[in-house]
Amino acid sequence: MKESILIVFGLFFAHFSFSQAMEDFIWLEGKWERQNVRSGTTAFEVWERTSDGYSGLGISMRGADTTFVESLALVEKDETIYYVANVSSNAEPTYFKVTKISKAGFVCENPQHDFPKKIQYSLDGEKLTAVISAGEKTMGFIFKKMN
Repeated sequence: MKESILIVFGLFFAHFSFSQAMEDFIWLEGKWERQNVRSGTTAFEVWERTSDGYSGLGISMRGADTTFVESLALVEKDETIYYVANVSSNAEPTYFKVTKISKAGFVCENPQHDFPKKIQYSLDGEKLTAVISAGEKTMGFIFKKMN
């Protein structure tokens, strides 16, 4: 009986701690318009809370034509949080292990991926910065929260 109670308590605690960790991403929710784009291009990311983490979508458009779509997610797998990027040019989604979390940012990494190997999001007021990198190659994306 004691073992059953300990197992149930352990499972509850594991779920509770995951939920608490996922709460650190709450600032990411909403629609973010990219600011540093070429003339005639619009781009944005939209993030929403789901029952098992966060779901995101990144879209770039040139005029009325969609030029890039990326399905994104923050999920827990094997007691670890992952940032998952899924683009049509890849056969399967790419998992980046979240290695650092704060109340206004996170870092995730996948050293086996070609590019990027590291993704970093940080929030400063209504400005969201995402930086992707691998070695010396770095690309930055600046977003503003849309109402």
